[in-house]
Amino acid sequence: MSKRKSHILLGRMQWLTSCVSTTLVLTLLGLLVLCSLSAYRLSETVRENFTVTLLLDDDVDDAAADSLMMVLNLKPYTRQLKLITAEQALEEQTQAMGVDPSDFLGENPFTASLEMNVRSDYACADSLQMVADELRAMWQVADVVYQRDLVDNLNTMLQRIAIFLLVLAVLLTVISMVLINNTVRLSVYARRFIIHTMRLVGASWSFIRRPFLLRSMGIGLVASFLASVLLLGFVHWALTYDEYVSAIITPAAVGIMVASVFVSGLVLTLVCTWISVGHFLRMREREMYK
Repeated sequence: MSKRKSHILLGRMQWLTSCVSTTLVLTLLGLLVLCSLSAYRLSETVRENFTVTLLLDDDVDDAAADSLMMVLNLKPYTRQLKLITAEQALEEQTQAMGVDPSDFLGENPFTASLEMNVRSDYACADSLQMVADELRAMWQVADVVYQRDLVDNLNTMLQRIAIFLLVLAVLLTVISMVLINNTVRLSVYARRFIIHTMRLVGASWSFIRRPFLLRSMGIGLVASFLASVLLLGFVHWALTYDEYVSAIITPAAVGIMVASVFVSGLVLTLVCTWISVGHFLRMREREMYK
């Protein structure tokens, strides 16, 4: 095999190795972005499914209950309301207990109630306390019931998940930069004598950097495309595996994931190439043989 063919084969192998390693790194970054966005969406869903029960006064009739619902629907903390009549409450408890409480009590012991789902921004202890105080001040409401301990535990768990994902994002970003920088540095290192020769004949630094930057841009685009294909395949599998995943992995999250992969692929490869080429441009001739 001639030296020219050997040189071409070596260059292609270096390009392929760079693409594969960069693709793997970008895939991990894309998964992290998707997991972070999905965790945020999941936390919102869990918060919005938290229920606050409004026990209505015995004197509240259907018209007063409807009027109260109209007022509450205008409140900024209300996401969804559901009216449970006294008859519906009696029927539910009869099915749960197996006996009708009104048979031995002589009357329906339950009153009408409203089940309110608050918006995610208000699903915290301080905000719920403020909302409960406001609701108790309404004449139709006899009492407001919600699980305070559950709210505290939920918010504590979500905060820990957010901190864990933030630390993981920082670590993975640093690892990704190191891996891509090493890959690019090895590729540029193989051409250090070409850089030195071009510098000796008077080529400017920007002229020397240009082909390396274009090559890295090509690697970044190809690696981003391959990583996006892998990630989209994973998303498709997750959506077909469980239909409830679609409530967590939204089209907006997928779009942000793909965009972040392409931006990261281009920025990281170009920045690492710029730094690596600059390092060899500043290197003295005797240092190139070390």
